[in-house]
Amino acid sequence: LQQRRGLHLSTPAAIQVTVRDALNQALDEELERDERVFLLGEEVAQYDGAYKISRGLWKKYGDKRVIDTPISEMGFAGIAVGAAMVWLRPVCEFMTFNFSMQAIDQVINSAAKTCYMSAGSIAVPIVFRGPNGASAGVAAQHSQCFAAWYGHCPGLKVVSPWSAEDAKGLLKAAIRDDNPVVMLESELLYGVPFEMSEQAQSKEFVIPIGKAKIERQGTHVTLVAHSRPVGHCVEAAAVLSKEGVECEVINLRTIRPMDMETVEASVAKTNHLVTVEGGWPQFGVGAEICARIMEGPAFNYLDAPAVRVTGADVPMPYAKILEDNSIPQVKDIVFAVKKALNI
Repeated sequence: LQQRRGLHLSTPAAIQVTVRDALNQALDEELERDERVFLLGEEVAQYDGAYKISRGLWKKYGDKRVIDTPISEMGFAGIAVGAAMVWLRPVCEFMTFNFSMQAIDQVINSAAKTCYMSAGSIAVPIVFRGPNGASAGVAAQHSQCFAAWYGHCPGLKVVSPWSAEDAKGLLKAAIRDDNPVVMLESELLYGVPFEMSEQAQSKEFVIPIGKAKIERQGTHVTLVAHSRPVGHCVEAAAVLSKEGVECEVINLRTIRPMDMETVEASVAKTNHLVTVEGGWPQFGVGAEICARIMEGPAFNYLDAPAVRVTGADVPMPYAKILEDNSIPQVKDIVFAVKKALNI
């Protein structure tokens, strides 16, 4: 009756939230939920974070829970790993994952391998998080994607969010996980607003690590991507839909462990596969997906070879026009789909 009269009961609904605010919300909720959780990294405390991800958390939780560190990735990553070994739950921020190369010994040898080498007696519940891949105008030493690097290593879980819901749900799941988790974010997505459902606004909302999401249903070709390229795939699918081509877009969300069941089921339906990523082609995430499809049952459903869309096989140029041509664009995905479909 109320609806007929144009009246609606006030219930929580979907809202627009930026990826930055979603991450901040996740950190705030987990700091409040578990006193073992703490943040550390360069400028995460008094400056509110280099990208304002930890905005307001130092003032709320104090020096012991939100800790500014010197500019020494190997040092503060080692401190974080040691803290995790005695069952604290550190969230270690790299100002960019390019700087994690300074600490890769701690991430791999100290964090990833310890549970196995101790026969399961020592867990390392730690999250390494920060921006990954290309930003804008920061050139070669600040632009590589580490999804394939860290996805290569047993002992780690690796997640790569796209939307605000991805960011919140995966970060909360990563903090609660008893294994080391690498969370690869995109700086270019931090300020982008996404719709956040009523469910995702809950303090108990988590996204299971290792489960992909179908962002768009389709019947002609499967597009698989992670992080920012998921948005490019959604845009490309909209363009192709006007030409009568319906793309199924899969947001991987997790690089390791990879949800191949969802990918295989989609390929069995569409009979075509295109992978999209910002990283380099050789030994990349797309290469791994293509190999697994070839080795598994979905290979028999392919009507054409799988196609990879990747970053260019060069160190990232500084000049904007060269940078744009080194990163997959919507037009590149459209071209790859038409190649796969032979149209």
